[in-house]
Amino acid sequence: MSDPIKVAVLGARGRMGQAVCRAVGDAAGLDLVAALDVGDGLSAVAGADVAVDFTVPAATEANVHALIDAGVHAVVGATGWSEESLGRVVEHLGSAPRSNVLVAPNFALSAVLAMRFAAEAARFFESAEVVELHHPDKVDAPSGTAVHTARLIAAGRRAAGLGPSPDATASALDGARGADVDGVRVHAVRLRGLVAHEEVLFGNPGEQLTIRTDSFDRSSFMPGVLLAVRTVHRLPGLTVGLEPVLALSRLQER
Repeated sequence: MSDPIKVAVLGARGRMGQAVCRAVGDAAGLDLVAALDVGDGLSAVAGADVAVDFTVPAATEANVHALIDAGVHAVVGATGWSEESLGRVVEHLGSAPRSNVLVAPNFALSAVLAMRFAAEAARFFESAEVVELHHPDKVDAPSGTAVHTARLIAAGRRAAGLGPSPDATASALDGARGADVDGVRVHAVRLRGLVAHEEVLFGNPGEQLTIRTDSFDRSSFMPGVLLAVRTVHRLPGLTVGLEPVLALSRLQER
């Protein structure tokens, strides 16, 4: 019988961090060796095989670089990543081949599939917009999932030779048309009682396609987190998204 995978959790006192600690503690073949939060040093991660980061955008990149230096694989759910920050991780990994990093905009399997379906549908519709809905304690807007979805849609539209979605708006209040992510409009709702939800809206003359994913409880993210923990050692370098873990082909962002 193989030794258990030793897991550290960063952001362990947050809502997601607490859920990850419980899931790791209950999972066969995994051993929770460190649960760290603000004010805790990262020295304890040196004994881990994999660290799961559910901290905040201001801290997550520095955490990942520290994990790479420690030779620990990283599974990252914290948002706020840009192409530039991901590029710095790729550069760092080039000189530290002992570590792999997986950054996922969303660990809910339904959300991963919704993004995949949206990427496929993008080339068939004249119009596309994204609406994400979250609890009001979320610190970033739009969500990382919505940004990732919009980028996949934009890539699909470019590959199909589609131009911008039609929009005759000539005057609007600031923010009324949402954020522009690679030409795709993304709208953020913050409402008490919500957890994590996304709608992708596609339109053609006379028809509409809606792809929706709903997470009603943070337990919905745990199967994806545990799957990432168990497989990150087989994914060299930087992986963005759970699609490779689920063996889903993916339309590449451009």
